[in-house]
Amino acid sequence: MGAFRVGCRIVNIADAKRAVIVEKLLVDTGSDYTWLPAKVLEKIGVKREKRNIVMTMVNGRQIVRDVGFVIIRTDKFFTVDEVVFAEPDDLLLLGARTLGGFNARVDSKQKKLIAAGPVLAASNEK
Repeated sequence: MGAFRVGCRIVNIADAKRAVIVEKLLVDTGSDYTWLPAKVLEKIGVKREKRNIVMTMVNGRQIVRDVGFVIIRTDKFFTVDEVVFAEPDDLLLLGARTLGGFNARVDSKQKKLIAAGPVLAASNEK
């Protein structure tokens, strides 16, 4: 699959006036979480809601990071999601949870996000 990056608007869920654009997030369907620079999240007042989450890297190494809540927007897609406070040496990623919240999928040929289709819902019809 071809790798590509997207820019996203990150918004503080408690104060929509506090927002920032983060360019060049690597779209990574193999990462559960979206990883954003800790300094950027702190700048717009995002709180560390979940502390000391143990994450397992692809190489098997475990690291500990904090997680907060934001609104993420890119193109026509947006969602509320949990994001990792990334340290300076961490990759900045748009992860699978965010893609699911967007109801988007990766078009690897065009290197862009596209609508995933209808959202399924339960029915009470018999």
